[in-house]
Amino acid sequence: MNDPNPDEAARRHRLKMAHRKAVQDAEVASKPIAEKGLLMVNTGPGKGKSTAAFGLVLRALGHGWPVGVVQFIKGAWDTGERRMLEGSELVRWHSMGEGFTWETQDRDRDVAAAGAAWGKAEGLMADPALRLLVLDELNIALRYDYLPVADVVASLQARRPDLHVVVTGRNAKPELVAAADLVTEFGATKHHFAAGVKAQAGIEF
Repeated sequence: MNDPNPDEAARRHRLKMAHRKAVQDAEVASKPIAEKGLLMVNTGPGKGKSTAAFGLVLRALGHGWPVGVVQFIKGAWDTGERRMLEGSELVRWHSMGEGFTWETQDRDRDVAAAGAAWGKAEGLMADPALRLLVLDELNIALRYDYLPVADVVASLQARRPDLHVVVTGRNAKPELVAAADLVTEFGATKHHFAAGVKAQAGIEF
């Protein structure tokens, strides 16, 4: 229903927004840390964990940041993000996985691949030029105990203070969740795969 006094409605709206802005400004001003390298974890059963991480890569590149990507599982996949980013002079791209464990069916091979990928990740963390590092599907490698979670978390916590790191994959280990600055749980309210739709180029990869 339309307000019979639009001028009064506009005045009330201005007062409400002015109060809201004052509260928001005070909240921002109360935060003492201007910048900090964040450990971010994208986990949960829903779609979009890696998609969100690569969206952050795009944002970082827009600011001219050098970015690193290490893929722990999807190394054999020809993905759209790999096509777009691998050749960029600002991106250090390393696809080192050999597929999901049910595809390789060789645990020793999977453990070796995860170890090599983690070694690459540690090398990138030591690069002082890098501003953002995506460890895609690292949670999967930790879930299957391909890597010692205590050692991984310790290395992530010991990284230099201005490096942002994003870890993706389902079933994030509690130790990693506890160490993270930001944890986003991706829910699975509805997924087209359950209705019989296969993974599609441009959407899933």
